[in-house]
Amino acid sequence: MSEELPADIRGWIGEERYHEEGEFPVEMGYVWTTCSSVENGNPIFWDEAVARELTGGPIAMPTMISLWFRPHHWAPGRTREVQPLQVHFDLKARLGLPEAVMTDNTIVFGEPVRPGDRLKTCQVLHSVSEPKTTKLGSGRFWEIEVRYTNQKGDWVGAEHYTGFGYKREAPEPASKGGHDA
Repeated sequence: MSEELPADIRGWIGEERYHEEGEFPVEMGYVWTTCSSVENGNPIFWDEAVARELTGGPIAMPTMISLWFRPHHWAPGRTREVQPLQVHFDLKARLGLPEAVMTDNTIVFGEPVRPGDRLKTCQVLHSVSEPKTTKLGSGRFWEIEVRYTNQKGDWVGAEHYTGFGYKREAPEPASKGGHDA
């Protein structure tokens, strides 16, 4: 693996990339299904009067923020494959690191996300480490921020990811022939 970070990737650092709008508006059916799947009975998500009193109206669970950008497998008119966290996949491809894991994820919340909102997002690469070797293999760590706003331009949150892209070490060849004496 080359020690020097390619110039094009250095140019990505701090740059807003992949400005996108969610494929569908925020809707309570997804919120109720998500709450049901984890047995979350918080009335703020189920009772409109409680939501109105506490938050000025219904809101989506804050932790669902990235759900609104999980692309459907297929959509009419789509001409390219869409993946969440595209900067991550760009780094893997450009650096020749076929494997990757996310080692950290932090979410910061802003204005509540409400039914009918059309969220927008962009991704910002904050850093790429020098080459590192771990038990998984040799590669690099990177930090990516995903910023979210609503249709009015209000900041509704951000996710911060740390990923490690790597190549697995080749296994040592087995010895041929007899036994060690």
